[in-house]
Amino acid sequence: MLSPSPVTPWNGGVRLAVKLTPKAARDQISEVAPEADGGVVLKASVTTVPEDGKANAALIALLSKRWKIAKSRFEIVSGATDRRKTLFIADASPEELERLIAESCKR
Repeated sequence: MLSPSPVTPWNGGVRLAVKLTPKAARDQISEVAPEADGGVVLKASVTTVPEDGKANAALIALLSKRWKIAKSRFEIVSGATDRRKTLFIADASPEELERLIAESCKR
């Protein structure tokens, strides 16, 4: 049986479920965690405030830099004003993203 994952294959890329904590002490990708609704999310935090999309931009910058994926490949498809977000990452494979997440959560 496959372990639960925040990654879902999607047309031309993958969708990634994220739970973002803005105004944190530091920018980081912390863990993959289960949610009360049965879903699984990648937990991330940014120091930026959640106004005018600044925290969303900081999240994309964090993921882009850590995973060496161009910012232009990221798009927030749901949850732009919520802590729980779904991102679309163009031209990414689920296997590639699972590997990047595993490496990020070890730090």
